[in-house]
Amino acid sequence: MNQVANPAGRAAGLPCWSGPVAPEPLSGGITNVNFVVTDQDERFFVRIGEDIPVHGILRVNELAATRAAEAAGISPEVVYAEPGAIVIRFVEGRTYTPEDVRDPANLERIVALIRRCHHEMPRHLRGPVSMFWVFHVVRDYAGTLRDGKSRSLPLLPKLLERADTLQAAVGPIEVVFGHNDLLAANFIDDGHRLWLVDWDYAGFNSPLFDLANVASNNEFPPDLVSRLLETYYGAPADAALRRRYQAMACASLLREAMWSMVSEIHSTLDFDYIAYTDENLARFERSYAAFENA
Repeated sequence: MNQVANPAGRAAGLPCWSGPVAPEPLSGGITNVNFVVTDQDERFFVRIGEDIPVHGILRVNELAATRAAEAAGISPEVVYAEPGAIVIRFVEGRTYTPEDVRDPANLERIVALIRRCHHEMPRHLRGPVSMFWVFHVVRDYAGTLRDGKSRSLPLLPKLLERADTLQAAVGPIEVVFGHNDLLAANFIDDGHRLWLVDWDYAGFNSPLFDLANVASNNEFPPDLVSRLLETYYGAPADAALRRRYQAMACASLLREAMWSMVSEIHSTLDFDYIAYTDENLARFERSYAAFENA
């Protein structure tokens, strides 16, 4: 992946600061290089990064989505942006863990935030915007893995065959604007409200992907999945909806595993992508077995 040679220096040199600043690295990111900058007693989140074509990340789309999320009251204010850098007002709060996302007490406001993303953000979007279709992503990742002679090449025929089966099971879709990367760390609770951040993969999609993504990424038990679907759709899920949801949940896990396979050969960040690949492949296999046996 394309990485900036001196990201801290790039962050410190942005023209939006009132004087010299000392960017503090934020740990935990597995795609981007992030910092916190304090300027005149205010704190800001700074992301430094170029486009990442192997993951379909275009910074112009990320910025458009982040600004739309700000306008919809979902994400904090964009203070400054230029190609390869974005500065956002820092949210003082607690970053969610998977346990927080699984907590039934948080379900209503998580679903409310997702629904606002889906239906309010399109009113504020400007310019060309991506579509995030997980089955295209999976097939594109397969091509990238072949080009890079990945260690996972022997797995691709079976994985792609399963992706075709899952896409057929999903069937026709409603189109909304999705976040498409609902990891726990992208939810921040400031003590009064919940924020949703990190719009790298945002684009038009089926609502089922975000629902499956938040549930699969955070390992929802079956009863919480049922509550998730009922809360979002306003009625208990029938057998057809549950089947379509199960297919999308499998696809979400497959995409996460193949994202990691690609990152193994293209990322320069200090992260154990091989372990992450193996973990998500195992979760995909369990989910697919349940899908087949349902």
